[in-house]
Amino acid sequence: QVQLVESGGGLVQAGGSLRLSCAASGRTLSIYPMGWFRQPPGKEREFVAAISRSGGSTILADSVRGRFTILKDNAKNTVYLQMNSLKPEDTAVFYCAARNSYFNSPKDDPKDYAYWGQGTQVTVST
Repeated sequence: QVQLVESGGGLVQAGGSLRLSCAASGRTLSIYPMGWFRQPPGKEREFVAAISRSGGSTILADSVRGRFTILKDNAKNTVYLQMNSLKPEDTAVFYCAARNSYFNSPKDDPKDYAYWGQGTQVTVST
């Protein structure tokens, strides 16, 4: 079983950038497809980005395409979410998640993910 810990959240002005990290322990991240999700205040959890086991395939939500990038460094056992041109509507708790290791593809449905981190708060001010 893998344990996930997010970091890198904080307060940033609109137009700014943040890089979130998701560090894994217990198992190597190289065997897991990974995803980032977020939960804005008062709303349901929503998909942000996902990456395949090898890191060669990614998918992004329409709302973040062109601004966010997901990266997987299997050597460092870490997945990153680089967020540029942040908007106030990006304010949310961001979670990383891992699919079961017998899958390879990234998915945008949180029900496809077996392991979750505790989340990190991102607040974008106007």
